[in-house]
Amino acid sequence: MPSLVAHPEPESITANADWGALSRLPGNPMMWILILGELAVFGVFFVGFAVARALDPVTFDASQAHLDRTIGAANTLLLITSGWLAALGARAEASGRNPRALLAGAALLGFMFLAVKAWEYGAEIGAGLYPETNTFFTLYYLLTGFHALHVVMGVIVLGIVAWLRGLDNVETGCAFWHMVDLIWVILYPLVYLIR
Repeated sequence: MPSLVAHPEPESITANADWGALSRLPGNPMMWILILGELAVFGVFFVGFAVARALDPVTFDASQAHLDRTIGAANTLLLITSGWLAALGARAEASGRNPRALLAGAALLGFMFLAVKAWEYGAEIGAGLYPETNTFFTLYYLLTGFHALHVVMGVIVLGIVAWLRGLDNVETGCAFWHMVDLIWVILYPLVYLIR
């Protein structure tokens, strides 16, 4: 005979798990593990770029001169503003207000970043600057392209959490988006500015 006793819904894996310090961070602890992994991967790329620069500073300086710092700065402004909107969206969700417009604004600025980056790539390729031009441009396209892929994923994540809502969802999505911002804030000066 079937039991008439109600069984509680199974809880998520992360709901009652002791994640140590990760439990005190906003959003899902699994996202923070992903973020730490992504930061480690980009860290290895950044070290590789710095070593390659140290081995061939003349080529790197000459190649870097072909980059448009103004475009890089504009993209930095787009991502920082987008991160600010995402943070406001998380704050709105935490206070019971609808964060969708703020998260949509953050995602729109992410799309704008990608459009500017695509235009920049087109200008560079039009000038004959390809990934195989030299080590600088190989690493430039690798780093900025890998970052652009993360922007695409971040825009998708922002769209999903704007739709689903819920504080844990929004904080988790915003944590990923802030990682994307942080990576660019390191990548921009490393690739465009530091000589």
